[in-house]
Amino acid sequence: MKPYSDLPARRTAQVVTDLCVLLWVLAWVWVGTAVHEATLTLAEPGRRLEAAGSGFRGRMTAAGDQVDGLPLLEDRIATPFRSAADAGAGFESAGADLVAAVERFALVLGVVVAATPIVLVVLTWLLLRVRFARRAGAAQRFVDGAPDLDLFALRAMANQPMPRLARISTDPAGAWRRGDPEVVRALAVLELRASGLRPPPVSPE
Repeated sequence: MKPYSDLPARRTAQVVTDLCVLLWVLAWVWVGTAVHEATLTLAEPGRRLEAAGSGFRGRMTAAGDQVDGLPLLEDRIATPFRSAADAGAGFESAGADLVAAVERFALVLGVVVAATPIVLVVLTWLLLRVRFARRAGAAQRFVDGAPDLDLFALRAMANQPMPRLARISTDPAGAWRRGDPEVVRALAVLELRASGLRPPPVSPE
C-alpha cells in the first residue's frame, strides 16, 4: 500500500488532514477527561458521609472499649456503644458505595463523550486513507512493473468525468483506439493523478 500521494499538493493535504484528525482526537480526550473530573465532584457527599460514618464508628468503638473493662458491669454498657458503632459502619459503607457508583458513572460518561466523536471521525478518516493507499499501491505496481499507459488511459475513460475527458479530446475513445500517443498519455496522466501518482517519464524516441 502507498500511504501518501506523490503529488506535493495532495500529499500536503493528506498530512494536514492527518494532523487535524490527531488534534481532534486529543481535543476530545481532553473534553472526556474534563467531563470525568467534573462528574467526580458529585461524589463529594458520599465522601463526607463515608468520613462521618468512619469517625462516628471510631468514636463509638473507642467509647465501648473504655467502658468494657469497668467492674461489675461486664459488657452491658459497652454493647450500646458497639451497636452505635455498627450503625456508623453502615453509614461509612453507604458513603463508600455512593463514591464507587459516581466514579463508575464518571468513567463511563467520560469515555462515551470522548469516544463517540473520535470513533466517527477516525473511522471515516481511516476508511478514506486505506482506500487511497490500496488504490495508489496497486497503481504504483503497474507503473513500476511496466508503465503501460494504455491501461490507465482506459481507466480514465471509464472513471473520469466527461468534462475532463472533453478537455483532452473530442473523441478520446477513438484516439485511444488509434493509439494516439498524446491523447493516451494525457488520459493516463488524468487517471494517475486521481490515484495520487506521478506519471512515468516520457520515454525518449
